[in-house]
Amino acid sequence: MKYLILTIITLLGFSAYSQIQKGKVLDSDGNPVENAYLVNTNSESHAHTNEFGAFSLDKTVEGNIIKVTALGYKKSNFTMMASDNIIVMEDDIFRLNEIVIQPKLSAMNVISKIDLQTTPVNSSQEILRKVPGLFIGQHAGGGKAEQIFLRGFDIDHGTDIAISVDGMPVNMVSHAHGQGYADLHFVIPETVEKIDFGKGTYYANKGDFATAGYVAFQTKDKIEKSSIGVEVGHFNTFRTVGLFNLLGNQKNQSAYIATEYILTDGPFDSPQNFNRINLLGKYSTILSDNSKLSVMGSRFNSKWDASGQIPQRLIDNGTISRFGSVDDTEGGKTSRTNFNVSWSKPIDENTFFKANAFYSNYQFELYSNFTFFLEDPINGDQIKQKEYRDIYGLNAELNRKTKWNDVNVLLQYGVGFRSDATTDSELSHTLNRKTVLENIKLGDIDESNMFSYVNSEFNFGKLMINPAIRLDYFKFNYQDKLNVNYTNESESKVKFSPKLNFIYSENNNLQFFVKSGIGFHSNDARVVVANNGKEILPTAIGTDIGTIWKPFPRLIVNSALWYLYLEQEFVYVGDAGIVEPSGKSKRMGAELGLRYQLNDWLYFDADANYTYARSIDEPKGENYIPLSPDFTTTGGLSFQKINGFSGGIRYRYLKNRPANEDNSIVAKGYFISDLNVNYQYKNINFGVAVENIFNTEWNETQFATESRLQNEPNSVEEIHFTPGTPFFMKGKITYTF
Repeated sequence: MKYLILTIITLLGFSAYSQIQKGKVLDSDGNPVENAYLVNTNSESHAHTNEFGAFSLDKTVEGNIIKVTALGYKKSNFTMMASDNIIVMEDDIFRLNEIVIQPKLSAMNVISKIDLQTTPVNSSQEILRKVPGLFIGQHAGGGKAEQIFLRGFDIDHGTDIAISVDGMPVNMVSHAHGQGYADLHFVIPETVEKIDFGKGTYYANKGDFATAGYVAFQTKDKIEKSSIGVEVGHFNTFRTVGLFNLLGNQKNQSAYIATEYILTDGPFDSPQNFNRINLLGKYSTILSDNSKLSVMGSRFNSKWDASGQIPQRLIDNGTISRFGSVDDTEGGKTSRTNFNVSWSKPIDENTFFKANAFYSNYQFELYSNFTFFLEDPINGDQIKQKEYRDIYGLNAELNRKTKWNDVNVLLQYGVGFRSDATTDSELSHTLNRKTVLENIKLGDIDESNMFSYVNSEFNFGKLMINPAIRLDYFKFNYQDKLNVNYTNESESKVKFSPKLNFIYSENNNLQFFVKSGIGFHSNDARVVVANNGKEILPTAIGTDIGTIWKPFPRLIVNSALWYLYLEQEFVYVGDAGIVEPSGKSKRMGAELGLRYQLNDWLYFDADANYTYARSIDEPKGENYIPLSPDFTTTGGLSFQKINGFSGGIRYRYLKNRPANEDNSIVAKGYFISDLNVNYQYKNINFGVAVENIFNTEWNETQFATESRLQNEPNSVEEIHFTPGTPFFMKGKITYTF
């Protein structure tokens, strides 16, 4: 009888702890808290919340005590109830010791969350700089998309990094200026809620351009209070920004409008006359079936003049200053209108569906002169690049958790498409931005990309295995309007991209990973048809080995060794209207990052990146990859909420690097420091920001270019550069209501 009673008690206990309890974690405004960490103190079972704030805890019954932690919220204990388990978190200061390293492929996103908490984004340039190891450079008066550097790539304006905002692609395929052109200036910094990033070719839901990596921005669904701010600085700089909560703090719906207006002349001898206006509206609601619907619309418009890239020889002989120009008629205008509808629906506790559909209208007109009088000694070499584009697309994904023979499995099925249609994509030789001397390229492009993927995660205790595969289909059409007869050239291509990743989590403070995958970036439609569809989706093969480690409660260390091989490709050079083969390449490197909280209000961060990048087919000594960064590092100290004060000091360092294939021309490196201080008095925030506090002379973008001035008998190949911003101070006032 004694053994029977013990057996019944054991079975009852096993039955009780086999139960699963569900619930949600929300903030004080009713928004879901993603990636909150829950631990049952009775059974030690644990879980993380998904993007709906939902969780599912096994071995849990009514009355169990649940410990809940989330970055930026106070710790809480919750007594589990039989149903309706809604846990509301209170805001708190950022505490690094509450970080839990999650056993998932995107665990590095915790770094961007830390950085956003400790050093908020306050300019469009800082948005991309939040990705560790990513450098940017502006070289056309502030209106052109930034040049991007990451993992030994001169990515130009986006050729090897996939960028999106709320699921909408930012990269432009077959763009008039360059493949993958990604202009993020339509994003208002104050509306950024989350930055999701990943380096390498390892992510099934990321396709075209995701070779060096991807960055996915998410805008806020809701703002707590309205605010209006004004900024004034050197070089006739003026910025005003407003965020307006339209519905107050209603429970199941929110709406806001954000607007930004910027004017500046820049530090140049010839004023930039730069102006940009942004307008964004977003509405979100929770429907009766607990699904979430968001509708967003935005409009961006920008105009500017530019001094262009200047040759070093004119600085050396004193003809012009560092902020002078050879042709100050450069510049342009661009605009983008976006509509995006996002819908996510929980089907049951283990399944949810999410999708977004988008439309963008994009217009672009850019005037440049890189070679001055090399090609045309009479009129000069100014070019115009222009296009009118419509983009349509859809992304849809089904997520399901299940168990196979006691193994926890996550399955993701995704499908989608993107269609681009351009009218009169143009490259022309012009004079004074008015007269078209010659049409070099002119035509209409229609390009479609349909894709599907299956991503899976198999959890064997401490080990998670992540096999995945992606399928892409591309259709390219180009109608060349310079042909006498009508022609519509067409090519298509299919691409398979398998991935295999391993994540080993020893505990909540130590994780090892091995990542591998095949990716690609597409080429311009004009290249595709010219090359008869051959070698048009060059393969990238990559692998990462690394770790994320919390040796102490207030310190996070991330490190990785990586390798990337890029297959032969053909590149469309938009500035010349020609196709250039670039050959096979290899890149390998090491990365190290530190995030350390000295006390409740002082934080330190640093990232260092080393890369060895070479062309494979070229002889030694002539196999350097131009402008490939060798060594970079960024870091800083920031402080929060000290008697109303906050701010920090930051640095970024880019080492000298080869500007051409034999390293005979060198692009100079730089070390720049920035400073900002803010003071909060009741509902008014006062701030001062200083860029380049030591007034360092530096070159923001540099190229080895052959050019000829009007009075020169022969051309010269040397560094041409856009000067970096000198000492620049601006003050701001923000009123919140």
